[in-house]
Amino acid sequence: MIEALAPAKLTLSLRITGVRDDGYHEIDAEMVTLDLCDRLEIYPDSGGAADVRMLDAAGDDLAAAPPVAGNLVVRALSLAGRGARVTVHKRIPAGAGLGGGSADAAAVLRWAGFTDAVRAASIGADVAFCLTGGRARVRGIGEVVEALPYVREQYTLMLVPLSCSTAAVYAAWDDLGGPAGSGGNDLEAAALRVAPELAAWRDEFGNATGQTPRLAGSGSTWFVAGAHPGPNRVVATTTVAATPFA
Repeated sequence: MIEALAPAKLTLSLRITGVRDDGYHEIDAEMVTLDLCDRLEIYPDSGGAADVRMLDAAGDDLAAAPPVAGNLVVRALSLAGRGARVTVHKRIPAGAGLGGGSADAAAVLRWAGFTDAVRAASIGADVAFCLTGGRARVRGIGEVVEALPYVREQYTLMLVPLSCSTAAVYAAWDDLGGPAGSGGNDLEAAALRVAPELAAWRDEFGNATGQTPRLAGSGSTWFVAGAHPGPNRVVATTTVAATPFA
């Protein structure tokens, strides 16, 4: 058995620069890797089988985990041409805009020695960045990852207890006419349309910290700079790069 870490990603800024003919949105974003991680137990299987189990912090099965056919970990194993039993111990919430599923897939790809970022993005737009990690400018649909100098920073994440569908948020952005986000994230207005209750969490968080919270990716996480511990919050630090193994 091999233990691998799957670090969360935080999108510090996100501009949508166009929509391709196939419907995919092109972005220009800055992303960083955080020390908030899922932990994977990988049991290699030379027979080529793929079996994935997801557990919450208490060790209970996550009933809301994606079906095996659509699970990013399964797709990563298929892309790498490997078989394994994988148990994912989740700390990164699903639908939080922190790239949890992509981080898990990238951890499997690193274990398999797979390094092709363009092909990695074919199974999930954030997988390419999560594969390399650190700090980067990310363009295209996520497959163009340009490394930037590391800066050690601390952020407080408000983990809102609801899940935002990335597809639904992008569709709402289209319906709204493609607005630009004043806080650096073009998806913020769209996420608030999909999940209006996000506004109350933002306002409470802002009042408590004295800062204007920013939305992480397509949501639902809000974040501010610095350490502001409290209920539903996680204080996380940027890391140099994705850590291959626990």
